[in-house]
Amino acid sequence: DFFKREKIPYDARSMVTDLMGVIGATHMSGDFHRIVADDPGRYLEPKPHLKNVLHTLKSSGKRLIFVSNSPFWYVDAGMRHIIGAEWRNTFDVVAVSAGKPGFYLDNQRPFREVSTTTGRIKFKKIDRIEAGEVYSEGCISELMRCVDWKDDDDEKDYNSSLEKVTKDEPMIRSSQARSSRGDNDVAKSSLKTVLYIGDSLFADLVDAKREFNWMTACITPEVSFESAVQDKTSGAYRTLQHKNDLLLYTLRRIQQELGPNLRTEEDAYILNKLEKQLSLWREEQSNLMGNPFGSVFRAKFQPSLFAHSLRRYCDLYMESLSCLRHYSPQHRFYPDDSRLLGHELRTSKPESLNFDF
Repeated sequence: DFFKREKIPYDARSMVTDLMGVIGATHMSGDFHRIVADDPGRYLEPKPHLKNVLHTLKSSGKRLIFVSNSPFWYVDAGMRHIIGAEWRNTFDVVAVSAGKPGFYLDNQRPFREVSTTTGRIKFKKIDRIEAGEVYSEGCISELMRCVDWKDDDDEKDYNSSLEKVTKDEPMIRSSQARSSRGDNDVAKSSLKTVLYIGDSLFADLVDAKREFNWMTACITPEVSFESAVQDKTSGAYRTLQHKNDLLLYTLRRIQQELGPNLRTEEDAYILNKLEKQLSLWREEQSNLMGNPFGSVFRAKFQPSLFAHSLRRYCDLYMESLSCLRHYSPQHRFYPDDSRLLGHELRTSKPESLNFDF
């Protein structure tokens, strides 16, 4: 809009390249992290329920693992602001500068202990991970070797399954983890009951699903905004959706009635007019999102790459980790089985509880 308003000639592809370059450079330089860490209250949104959610999970016997690609000083500033100075006591493992997705793909990278007072890396071999301490780098196979979580009876301890939350979110994992021999095959078989929660679909959730077949949940803040638009635009969004559905049904019925015969000019004229009206209503519906791009889950009128990937690699998605407060720590999720093809029978709807909208 700025370039059009100021009548500045531009190339859209070059603009995207420049913006991505600036964002990448700012992130890699550490300037972004330093600015946020110096004043977290200005940049970090309040999470009033997060502390209680983590406490509930911990109290119910879950093992919580915190894994972040960010350095300790940045993580500590943010977590102190959101949860409190004793935030590390909530987690069984705290790993920073993890280098995801390498954390899940590498099988020989050792952990290194981080001083919680100076932030410096200690030169010592890590054979056991201690709660309350902070570690950098590492990998899944090393994690299994250093924690040695064991169960005497898998069935008996089902409800104490461990769940994992990653990044600036936590991790819920199963207590079926056994000592690793140093390869990811052992790690895969050891971590049988894991809920991996993260906010970066392509950086870590995809590999968690591909490599370990963990149950995955994506933190997707856009869900809150888009659900609010659907519910609070004086019914306009839902009305347009009903119109679109009715028009699509009409177009399909017309085709059925016409059968396999060649179409007349009049037939084509009617179909073209109805399709044009459908496009207008879809455009109007997209404009209700309040931005030039519409829904992040749609590319024009079809599911976007993000939506397809979310469906393929994630069993659950939610606005924030705080949404888990509406569920028992022993809740068993039964995700939609993703029947995408038209001929497949589908009689049930996926589980969805919109308490926060």
